[in-house]
Amino acid sequence: MADDILLKHENLIAELKQYLGNAKFELIFKAKTAGLSKPEQFLMKMEMSRLSQPIARFIDLRGMVTGQVKPYEYQGKQHFMDDTAIEVFEAALKQHGGYTLAVYEAVMSTENNHRVLQRKAAEKEQVQALDDSLTTNIIKFASYESRCEERMNYSIKVTIEYKEHKNIAATTSDISLSGCKIKLTTRHMLKKGQLIAMRLVGLEQDFELGLKDGIQYEVVAVENISKEFNHIRLKRTFIEKNAAFDHFLESFIHGNKRRYKVNLDNTLDAVVSKGYEQYYIPRVTSLYVFLSKKADELYPSLCLTTENNIVIQRYFSDERQKSCLHNVLNQQRLTELLTKQTAVKEDYLYTFTHVSAGKVYYYSATRSELEQQPDLKNLFLAFGSQKDSWQCYKLQLMPSHPEDSYIPLSLPSTVGKNIEKMNKPPSPRVQGLIKDVKYMVVLTAVGNQVEQQNYQQLSYDKRSINQLKHFGHSRHKSPPYLEIVPLEYVNLRANERYLYKTSVSLTFNDSVFHGQTRDFSVMGLQLESSQAVNFKKGTIVLLAFPELQKITKSHQLSELKYEVMAVNKSATVINLKAHRLADSPHVGVTFFTQLIESNKGKLVVSEEVPKIPGLSTALRNMVTKSVCQFPLYLHKEGIHFKTGAIGLGLYPSPLHVILQHFGLLGNKTDLSSIITAEHIANVITPNIKDRNRQDAPLEFTLAINVDPRKGDITESITSQCILGDDYTGFQQQIGEGIKSQLIFVVRLYISRTGRPDTDYLANELKYVSQYALHKARELEEALWSVAGVGDIVDITEEALSHLTLNQQQVTQMGRRKLLWLNRLR
Repeated sequence: MADDILLKHENLIAELKQYLGNAKFELIFKAKTAGLSKPEQFLMKMEMSRLSQPIARFIDLRGMVTGQVKPYEYQGKQHFMDDTAIEVFEAALKQHGGYTLAVYEAVMSTENNHRVLQRKAAEKEQVQALDDSLTTNIIKFASYESRCEERMNYSIKVTIEYKEHKNIAATTSDISLSGCKIKLTTRHMLKKGQLIAMRLVGLEQDFELGLKDGIQYEVVAVENISKEFNHIRLKRTFIEKNAAFDHFLESFIHGNKRRYKVNLDNTLDAVVSKGYEQYYIPRVTSLYVFLSKKADELYPSLCLTTENNIVIQRYFSDERQKSCLHNVLNQQRLTELLTKQTAVKEDYLYTFTHVSAGKVYYYSATRSELEQQPDLKNLFLAFGSQKDSWQCYKLQLMPSHPEDSYIPLSLPSTVGKNIEKMNKPPSPRVQGLIKDVKYMVVLTAVGNQVEQQNYQQLSYDKRSINQLKHFGHSRHKSPPYLEIVPLEYVNLRANERYLYKTSVSLTFNDSVFHGQTRDFSVMGLQLESSQAVNFKKGTIVLLAFPELQKITKSHQLSELKYEVMAVNKSATVINLKAHRLADSPHVGVTFFTQLIESNKGKLVVSEEVPKIPGLSTALRNMVTKSVCQFPLYLHKEGIHFKTGAIGLGLYPSPLHVILQHFGLLGNKTDLSSIITAEHIANVITPNIKDRNRQDAPLEFTLAINVDPRKGDITESITSQCILGDDYTGFQQQIGEGIKSQLIFVVRLYISRTGRPDTDYLANELKYVSQYALHKARELEEALWSVAGVGDIVDITEEALSHLTLNQQQVTQMGRRKLLWLNRLR
């Protein structure tokens, strides 16, 4: 029983060991074990006492480690240890203040201990076996590497020297001008940063290299691949300054790369990661706002918009089309938010607007601010929720760095001039706009009608209405400029659009509007009306083209039915699509098809030119480097959907932590306990199967109960999923688990995807196809199989405040959950 509990909390024990000998250990112990039961705390305390006991045990590592063992004397007693063990022994003595059991166990668990190596090899085999049984890939965002040169898969004999060790045999796995990877027996332990000398004996047999002392390399990484061997990644220091050898090696690789094959590992990884990234960011419903710092003041400077998040940016624009985000994300609010201890600072933002004399005034408060002003909390929530403009946003803030704007291709510039050109960093103009960026704010609309109705039921003193001025934001005649940057990505229209102006008349309910086309395609067009219209999406109108009618007698270009797809804010620019029943012919479609086919050489393709070239890409890269949510990808097999992949950004979300707790955050994972097969078959698939890429994301809500005391994920997790945002049906499940389990309520946004943006990947795919055409085809097929992309956002705190629960138990659960999440992160 006791052993089971200690085994269950072995990660916590390992963490607590680091604090043994610390003067504040008792306080640290209480904080770290606060979520455990009294018996568990007692056993943990006994374990810490056992490890702190002084001992005089003899250490003899002869035949037990891969290193060279030598005598070592401590307090008159001779031990036998290698250099690695001695280093660990001396550091542990300093930490614990003497020779204790914790010191002995640390020495017996060094990385080069045969027992430890065997255990790690067995664990690696288990992980590999688990990965082989899993089907959902984990895509690590922006984790790919860019190489300055090509690597060639090439195995030759080499010898290495380090310290007193000479002529140690090894073999290369791949080689480039400035580095290589070698295969070395595990009995020779190298460390990151260590310098070694290498002789390329396999090449020296055939070529005169002129390297009497070998080549100096620095160890970059050590990867265990079996019980007998490690892979050592090395980079050259170029201390030799031997131009003749550099020229020889570069020529040798270039001349033999087709024979021995270029190493494509990092390029393959990059194509997969970039392929999934290009699906995710354009479909996200969250708005990305970048905060710059000037004279110690933070302010919103840039905003990256997509077709799904543009509605949030428009919400925060007043009647002058001026953004009020500088008021809502003000210095005082941001300073308060930055005091939170978590890596991603989170809160909920409540807002509403008031219109007076045609002017829009904004009011806002965060959940934290309302908790600090309980006398005004009900007033703000009850009054504000009566407004049609009432909104609740999840607000997340994290660091953002201008250097993240540069993500070069995974290909070296030496591959070609085109690659060299594309590998250049952002232009000086773009760098000037982002140089002061310090943070990024992610705003996600998470409120629902039930919550708004709940807030409307709160009572407040109507005489205190004037107190709302504490939450109001003043209007500036010239508010700080916010650069709105539309995300650039592949044109996902089914047909190309062509720029063309011609007169058009539009009839609806006996009203006739006149205008001219801006562009057209086979299936639709965009036109500009001479006067404002009052159409809504889905309205069917009749079009006539008097000028075009003059050039055709075989087509009657009047009373053509078109469906309104979108209308701009001024109600003068209208996007239309040909309206036809089933596959019945449409005169407009037939005419424009023939017109395009006959005039392709004359028509100009419509391409949206960015206002500041390169800025969208820079911001997109900065977002990719700081993803904090849970990207989800649905693959389609026949008529069925399945979870094909998840994304993992720099900041793991709570769901990532759950998977990590159960050992499911390696290369592959299993989501079937969180989003079950029943959820996909009965809730998700029926609602998304008939949707297309142009449709807004569908909202789903999940309630997830986690019992961390159970070691098997299938036993530990209870999950429900519904269409929509009303989670009141989860009351029973949450109520039953609030006392002893951890509760997570999350919002899932799913939209259908179009074709993959292969233009974004074209250079890397072309490079892969030169050396492994089948690999390039496999990659393209994998990306085409993505049929839906989702984003999961945690809304637990807001959701639990609207359910009938014991609020003391909710608070206690929140503390347990925070400790559990922080221990694993």
